Amino acid sequence: MLIPEEHLFAPFVRILGKGRKGSRGLTQDEAYASMSMVLRGEVEPEQLGAFLMLLRVKEETPEEVAGFVRAVRDYLQYPASAEADLDWSSYAGKRRHSPWYVLSALLLASHGIRVCMHGAEGHTAGRMYTSEVLQDLGITTSHTMDDAREKIKQTSFCYLPLQTISPRLKKIIELRPLLGLRSPVHTVGRMINPLHAPYSIQAIFHPGYQKTHQEAAQLLGDTHLAVFKGEAGEVERNPDTECTVSSYNQGKMFDEVWPPIFARRHMKEEVLRPERLPKIWRGDEQDEYAEAAIIATAAIALRLMEKAKTPDDAMQQATTMWQTRDKSRH
Repeated sequence: MLIPEEHLFAPFVRILGKGRKGSRGLTQDEAYASMSMVLRGEVEPEQLGAFLMLLRVKEETPEEVAGFVRAVRDYLQYPASAEADLDWSSYAGKRRHSPWYVLSALLLASHGIRVCMHGAEGHTAGRMYTSEVLQDLGITTSHTMDDAREKIKQTSFCYLPLQTISPRLKKIIELRPLLGLRSPVHTVGRMINPLHAPYSIQAIFHPGYQKTHQEAAQLLGDTHLAVFKGEAGEVERNPDTECTVSSYNQGKMFDEVWPPIFARRHMKEEVLRPERLPKIWRGDEQDEYAEAAIIATAAIALRLMEKAKTPDDAMQQATTMWQTRDKSRH
């Protein structure tokens, strides 16, 4: 009787799933090797599903995230030099409030900060994603890396959907409705940094992941990162609540607590309408929550990029930028 030879990916599944006493997390090298196989299409669907869900149950470690991200970056053959100033991840989608973070990014871009926004969309029902609001603002998504680089040069802003960066990773994220849970790709995607920006701003929904992002950045040798619990998991500060921003700055980790802007909580929007964003930008419609979210989110980015010495200074700068913006731009 012939005994089938063990698949080369099987040991990685076994490491994660050998039981309460026998299982362990992957080392950074093991994470790199396993994700490299996934990207090359050398893994069976059954193995991939088991692998992703075992990681999800135990929650990925900084070493695993760093190894996965290194594999993605090597597979994508990253540029040798920075082609953007600020990397902005957008992988969650919004359901309670409109995607005001888009206007924060455009505000920074209008002042010469080159922003590369990238994300996934359509993986969770009932949410509004970045690409849905860009059209109303007169901005097209980039379906090639060359187009993204050209948009950065011309307007200091580009949006890369995940399928442009890696169709394989996009397919994995789209397994969420099938598996019933998010996968580690939601974490990994946030750290891809496709245009090699020196500064990266990220958000999470579950606070425990902030330290994971910080430590993974250190392992990867990245230079500057800020991560916080964003509204719905997007890079958008909720001005109604206190916000802890966890930063990594050239080897140093620290947290800053930003106090709430409002004493009371605002009601969520009844219906999310993408046409509201250009109206808010032009000043045709006023919304104190929206404007506070836009300014406060831009302020966190300014603080990350060392353009402000304190959160208060960052808020003042962002407020001035918003008040003096070119309203005819979008």
